[in-house]
Amino acid sequence: MEWSKYSIVKAFCIAFVLTFFSVFDVPVFWPILLFYWVVLFTVTMKRQILHMIKYRYVPFSFGKQRYNGKRASADDLTLPKD
Repeated sequence: MEWSKYSIVKAFCIAFVLTFFSVFDVPVFWPILLFYWVVLFTVTMKRQILHMIKYRYVPFSFGKQRYNGKRASADDLTLPKD
């Protein structure tokens, strides 16, 4: 895991230094960024939703089954005697 921390710091330092050079100041058309975000969001959520369907996860309380397990009595809470 140590290599990932190093990679993050290295990427941040490179990006920070490159902001001071105007040659790297590339204009970006905002609809392209919006489309890119929508595509990434869709792909990520599709994977998450398919995972939720596979394991029958319902994120809302109206469809969840409730489990009423056996309640512990006062006798169960005491320590066993030798």
